[in-house]
Amino acid sequence: MPNRRILSIWFPRLGAERLIRRNPLLADQPLAVVRDTGQMQVVCSVSDVASAAGVHVGQPLRDAHAMCANLVTRLHNPHAEAAFLGVLHRWAGKFSPWIAQQTPDSLVIDLTGCTHLFGGEEALLAEVDGDCAGLGLTVRMGVADTLGAAWALARYSGQSGASHRNGDAIDQEARATRARAGKRRHWERGGAAPVAFARPGPHGRIAPPGQTHAALAPLPVAALRLPAKTSEDLARLGLRRIGDLTGQPRAALARRFGQDLVLRLGQALGSTPEPVSPAAPPDHFAARLNLPEPIGLSDDLLAALDKMLPRLCDRLKQRGRGARTLRLEAYRCDDTMQWLTVSLARPADTPERIHPLLAMKLDEVEAGFGIDMLRLEVIRHEPLHARTMTGHAGALGDARKRQTQAHVLDDLIGRLGARIGLEAITRRHPGQSHLPEKSAQVLAAAWSEPAPDWPERTRPRPLLLWRSEPVQAHDTPAPPSQFRWRGRSFDALACEGPERIAPEWWLDDPDWRTGQRDYWRVDTDQGDRLWLYYAHGAALSSGWFCQGSFA
Repeated sequence: MPNRRILSIWFPRLGAERLIRRNPLLADQPLAVVRDTGQMQVVCSVSDVASAAGVHVGQPLRDAHAMCANLVTRLHNPHAEAAFLGVLHRWAGKFSPWIAQQTPDSLVIDLTGCTHLFGGEEALLAEVDGDCAGLGLTVRMGVADTLGAAWALARYSGQSGASHRNGDAIDQEARATRARAGKRRHWERGGAAPVAFARPGPHGRIAPPGQTHAALAPLPVAALRLPAKTSEDLARLGLRRIGDLTGQPRAALARRFGQDLVLRLGQALGSTPEPVSPAAPPDHFAARLNLPEPIGLSDDLLAALDKMLPRLCDRLKQRGRGARTLRLEAYRCDDTMQWLTVSLARPADTPERIHPLLAMKLDEVEAGFGIDMLRLEVIRHEPLHARTMTGHAGALGDARKRQTQAHVLDDLIGRLGARIGLEAITRRHPGQSHLPEKSAQVLAAAWSEPAPDWPERTRPRPLLLWRSEPVQAHDTPAPPSQFRWRGRSFDALACEGPERIAPEWWLDDPDWRTGQRDYWRVDTDQGDRLWLYYAHGAALSSGWFCQGSFA
């Protein structure tokens, strides 16, 4: 069995270079990507120009601006960077099928048995470097027998574990030691030359098979993926290189620095297994139909859908998924293609619910010289859990009736959405507030469930609500017998109330700075039934206002 070979690909400027790819004008400017950390913003990615100006990752933004006055900053977008790394994940599939995302800015590839297809490891690294240069990405790579060693070589190759302090006793050799140093260099007097461990290449660092220990020995202990505090504690004791740890007893290291140090050391040297776990490929659902003769009639298109939909729905049922958005692609004889998209209010895996929506959109298809291939693809799909109704016959019938009614409503929303768009169809839903204007909210009907039951209220609420409008009346808490509103005079015939509503004290709402309100339902002589309230004036002046009207 061949030795296991792992490639670690690190993109140290992924966040900044992703933005430069979208806006090439940023390439000539110092660019830094910042993220919010507590009470300040910290640099998390920099471009080449910003790095040359002295800006580095982990630096507070105020210090970065002090070093580079013309620094251009952008906020960190982890979701966009994860999506971009997913694209690079698919690109890396050309080298090996065994790929995993190790960190938010790196990939790890198991190259075992694949390097000979590219002419060896150095040729493979050269191709990776060329592809990344074409994409405008900076890349660092490392190849070793273990995942931890490859990670360390990609990030810390060429760095020593020497201390940055002056007067370090460990780095200062005695006179006798320096005098005998020439005798230890036996290869200068005809002996065998030392093996070049972790040979540096133009595109990355490669540790030869079986020489992981020697390749990691000169690297700093931070290359073991240790916390910063653990690395500092080790350096304080003079253990700055990985080679300084390999000769230490594992039990003593575990007692002093914890099991994480021993685990990381074993993973890097190969004594503790660390598999490469590739991400599962996303579910993809599509059906294609090649036609022996070009078609162009609506009946022929419907017949083609009748053949494709059952196959597509069977695959959806096997995976427990439901189609939410589908795309129908029609390929013509003249090498042109037209496509149309339909969306459902609820995910579905049955042809009976999908076929009517596609049939409504077939009139938009232009056959031209004829259609010789159709392809139906599920763009968006969601989990769909099977439901099993149990119980007495009456309860089972009621449950099936409610489920059928829900499907009918969802199908109606889907048909309306195919005409005017699903975003234009909304429904009212109760809100989590006792304030009148916040007691209901508007939700998209296709992405929300109907409210099971509206909360019961002791006092009726008006059908129409608007922002409070002033009413000219006597400034007394008692309901007025006469008042003026919107330029009209009214006489109160009957009043019902009051209903006292207090503001939400934990929120500063400008409309509720008048404090508590006493609401009254007032019947007027002109046939209007208005919803008036008296504001007691906590922070503003008191008075009467109108906020709604009953049917």
